Amino acid sequence: MLNHIVLMGRLTRDPELRQTQSGVSVASFTIAVDRDFQSRDGGEKQTDFIDIVAWRNTAEFVSKWFTKGQMAVVSGRLQIRDWTDREGGKRRSAEVVADNVYFGDSKKSREGGQPSGGRSGGYNDYDAPAIKTDFEEVEDDGDLPF
Repeated sequence: MLNHIVLMGRLTRDPELRQTQSGVSVASFTIAVDRDFQSRDGGEKQTDFIDIVAWRNTAEFVSKWFTKGQMAVVSGRLQIRDWTDREGGKRRSAEVVADNVYFGDSKKSREGGQPSGGRSGGYNDYDAPAIKTDFEEVEDDGDLPF
């Protein structure tokens, strides 16, 4: 059996980080995911709001680096949970338990700048840091030094 789901959407609120009684980190958030098709009447695309739960290091990562409005790519499994509401009614909820959460937009757009050109979707488009070394360039006379 296979239960694997990958979603890309924008956070509808900042992640909420909590700790279980045993000290395990758990973060919950919701992403808005646009459907790929429009309604029959030619209206706007519909949006699904999907609840996400992340545990341990993934939970801490999400709560530290993600905020409302950011694009996130979530990889995990779909989980259906049965529960009882305050009035005693039986309820059922679907949520995604995240194994991994990735940045779905560029670093520049997360910092308020414009996304880098040429990429739609903006998967992990990071600026490479400047690298300092103690090496100096040597002239090439064509002979190998060994």
